Amino acid sequence: MSAELLGRAPALERHRGVPVHAQIERWLMEEITAGAISTGDRLPGERELAAALRVSRMTLRQALDGLARRGVLVRTPGRSGGAFVAEPRIDCDLTGVAGFTEQMRRAHRRAGAVVLGARTVEAEGPAAQALRLAAGAPVYELVRVRSADGAALALERSWLPADRLPGLLTHPLTGSIYELLADEYGLAPHTAVEYLEPVSADPAEAAALGVIRGTALMGVERTALSVGGLPVEYARDLYRADRVRLMVRTAVHR
Repeated sequence: MSAELLGRAPALERHRGVPVHAQIERWLMEEITAGAISTGDRLPGERELAAALRVSRMTLRQALDGLARRGVLVRTPGRSGGAFVAEPRIDCDLTGVAGFTEQMRRAHRRAGAVVLGARTVEAEGPAAQALRLAAGAPVYELVRVRSADGAALALERSWLPADRLPGLLTHPLTGSIYELLADEYGLAPHTAVEYLEPVSADPAEAAALGVIRGTALMGVERTALSVGGLPVEYARDLYRADRVRLMVRTAVHR
């Protein structure tokens, strides 16, 4: 693959308004999109690739850094390291109220869950406010690592009103909580308010998701309500930004 890729190195246009590193990014993206470079493939070494493109290694690194920030490449140090084509990110559509299990079903992935904690605690702070409960009211706190085809994608922390959902913790908790709310309690989430914010993984979050400390994550704070407007879940989810792409559909109303 390396020799073939080097043989397809384009003649870059200089002084034409488009930075050289941006042209290299575009070329590599086209190679990946066309399937000429596959997931897991290692790009040629920087010295070889820079020579084939007739650019400095600094210019080449700008292009590789840009692709790494976009989640297209994974760069690892060391003699056996290099730049590798990353696995395509999974699109999660936040337009409707679909739980993780349904999102993975749409993406043709097998959803999984590992329960890190499930207990009854006293509502406080944002959870009490979002669920419209008095401080100290009982809520279920559920912490799970969600996966797709066995790979950890998200760390979910949810709070659910215990008085409205008696016995919830006695049910299996490795499947869809939204389906459980619908089937057992008639309180399927119907609408949700969500806030997105980029964060960095702290040591505990990094360990749960199998990433290094400081890895970029996308935080989603959500309050889900039933069809009658009753709050049924307050959640704070952390998605791996290198594996998941969050999407919202919009329509233009004139």
